[in-house]
Amino acid sequence: MCEDPAGPAESLEAIAGFLSGVEAFKTLSAEQLARVAAAVGHRRVPAGQALIVEGGPPTAQLYVLREGTLDLLRRDALVTVMTAGELLGYPSLLTATAPAFTVRARGDCALYAIPGELGIELLSREDGVRWLATTQRDALLYAARSLAPLPEVQTLPVSAVVRGAPPLCEPGTPISEAAALMSAAGRSAILVRSREGLGIVTDVDLREKVVVGGAAREAPVSAIMSAPVRTIAADTLAAEAAVAMLSWGVGHLPVLSDDGTVVGMVSAGDLMSLEARNPFALRRSLQRARDAEELAAAAGDIPKLFVDLLDARLDALVLCRVLTILHDSLTARLLELAFARHGAPPTDYAWLVFGSAARHELTLASDQDNGLAYADTDDPAVDHYFRLVAQDVNDGLTRCGFEPDSHYVLASIEYWRRTLASWKEVFADCLDGKDLKRVVRASVCYDYRQAAGQLYVTQALTDIMREAPAHRRFMQWLARLGSDTPPSIGGFRQKLEAVVDIKDGGLLPIQNMARYHALARGITIQATLERLAAVCDLDAEGAECDRTLREAYLTIKALQLQHHAEAVRAGRKPDNTIDTRALRPLARANLQEALRAVAAAQTRFPRLAAGWRSL
Repeated sequence: MCEDPAGPAESLEAIAGFLSGVEAFKTLSAEQLARVAAAVGHRRVPAGQALIVEGGPPTAQLYVLREGTLDLLRRDALVTVMTAGELLGYPSLLTATAPAFTVRARGDCALYAIPGELGIELLSREDGVRWLATTQRDALLYAARSLAPLPEVQTLPVSAVVRGAPPLCEPGTPISEAAALMSAAGRSAILVRSREGLGIVTDVDLREKVVVGGAAREAPVSAIMSAPVRTIAADTLAAEAAVAMLSWGVGHLPVLSDDGTVVGMVSAGDLMSLEARNPFALRRSLQRARDAEELAAAAGDIPKLFVDLLDARLDALVLCRVLTILHDSLTARLLELAFARHGAPPTDYAWLVFGSAARHELTLASDQDNGLAYADTDDPAVDHYFRLVAQDVNDGLTRCGFEPDSHYVLASIEYWRRTLASWKEVFADCLDGKDLKRVVRASVCYDYRQAAGQLYVTQALTDIMREAPAHRRFMQWLARLGSDTPPSIGGFRQKLEAVVDIKDGGLLPIQNMARYHALARGITIQATLERLAAVCDLDAEGAECDRTLREAYLTIKALQLQHHAEAVRAGRKPDNTIDTRALRPLARANLQEALRAVAAAQTRFPRLAAGWRSL
């Protein structure tokens, strides 16, 4: 990204004129527009370069796209396309939290950069707040867990599933007329085109808001529409759209071409008709289980689903995300059952998951690593209540196939169940750097995610994590953790060991190096490959690390999941111990090369770590 301090050959009047057409600034006076125009900086972003990086440092400016097209991405999945006149960076600016999305230039782009304090001032005006309330801010707070293919549609793009352009109407269209358009088109939803973007009205909206809710049929369709609506790119696999729906909890997705034009709409019904065994149905079974016994019975289908999806040549990381979604559904239902048994929570809480569940890298051999935070209180009865709830959830997850962590990282254990203030102390103490024990604890705590609950903990905890580069001893210990976990190859020729723990001797060294590189640059996302990608976006020196470790990680992860599938087929409990002598020659060679690549990355790692500016 390039900064042009002098700005382009554009007058202040021209800048003010452009800003006056931006929806959030339309009510600014001429004097106010002139003030903003005089304050803006200019940014040029070359094609393919990121302006904002998911999980990176909070944005310090409010950006206005002047020319070009930007992709808004979550975990490399296209969420939407941004065009001239749109504002970006404001969720991170206003909340002082890490960006939830990456913004990358599709072609060369020019932007105005409004200083942070001025941007906050503009958005704090009554009209600015009103604009914020009608934009996509809520959508940006939800994790767009993507993208899982299903067996029957592994190779189909979503454009092959849609049935032509969807019905469209304007916000002022009467509800009755919109319903007639839906009926005539034989569709279960209609899109609403407005200045703020796309909205949607579904047959469920008509039933719940008109038939049951009593909304007048003559009222404008904007009164019952949902906005903004999530979208998906036309070249996305139909299967990927299915799990995006599963993750987002929606039943329809507009399909966009490369230039942002709506080319169709796909529904859950369109996709479910193509499935064999599907995670939609399994997730519904988990959510509707009446007790822990019924929930455990439903969870028994998870290994079967796993094998079906893997047999369909499922991408390994996508399958891990599907398993993580189902694990979250199990946890949520167990919490509901515990609350029904012990009463409503006495205060706000946050259920935390650590390790592979936090990184969306869950497998059938993963154990449960979790904790619980609750609002600050001195009342011992509150902790007693949450201990009972946590014990129910831990016991329930065990019955559902997720064994307790061998190191007792469990919410039912007092250390991993505490007030938010106490959790902040734990996170801060990890940075002390006195010994390796604290760093190992950080390797657990800092790979965390809030899976349930209303107590917002993310900003408080990630703000502490972001201080890591300033703690020299901690970063040195973290670098040592990254280089001291050897892959499972030995000898001068680095030959593959006969028996390999594919997790500890393959994936763990990569996870440790990725964690170091991310924290050293203030990146607070958890997933291993996303950490590496974010490092590459922020630092050109990280590009080599990203490419090498990404390829090795994908190879090792795919073999790990194949090993788990073989165990399920044979009626064994999945584990991570592989007898490499039993592997096919090609699989054995690929694993050996992947582990050699990890070993080579570890050889370079001390130099890369020492060269980073934090040390």
